[in-house]
Amino acid sequence: MNITRILSQELSATTAQINAAIELLDDGATVPFIARYRKEATGGLDDTQLRQLAERLQYLRELEERKAVVLKSIEEQGKLSDDLRAQIEAADNKTALEDLYLPYKPKRRTKAQIAREHGLQPLADVLLAEQPQDMEAAAQGYLNENVPDTKAALDGARAILMEQFAEDAELIGTLRDKLWNEAEIHAQVVEGKETEGEKFSDYFDHREPVR
Repeated sequence: MNITRILSQELSATTAQINAAIELLDDGATVPFIARYRKEATGGLDDTQLRQLAERLQYLRELEERKAVVLKSIEEQGKLSDDLRAQIEAADNKTALEDLYLPYKPKRRTKAQIAREHGLQPLADVLLAEQPQDMEAAAQGYLNENVPDTKAALDGARAILMEQFAEDAELIGTLRDKLWNEAEIHAQVVEGKETEGEKFSDYFDHREPVR
């Protein structure tokens, strides 16, 4: 990630202006000081531009530091492919980065992990790929000493699928965008509380887009 180039594009400033401002900030100069007394160095960047630069500079540096931690963690697990490395390096915000890291993030032993240990990953794959009409029959072949009945088998398979969905970065991003663009917040009065909540009557049946 070229932080200078990103800031230059976002602020519609030259790389020379950005580099000068970064150097001054790194030397301990404050935004008001730079805006007032170092205009010649920054090519006239104003107070608003400099504040935005300082905030984004901190954010992007933290993002780069987090990427290094994430890459090291996944590499130590032996799971860092070239494609995953490229996706991580291309992530332009912390949310996207954490979505990519989620499947590899060290976690407590989950229901899905236990279900996999009990041999239920193939059943989860069947349920997802084939969507059988008779799930009970599909689960029969996966019973063992740790999975006594079809309910336990199906519960385990569902836990595996829920974890897979929750750790799918592309799916999470799509759902997040869908919620932002289409979802509504709905407030409704609890029945019998109309008098008690009278001063909030505007919200007794209120809807508005999440965005």
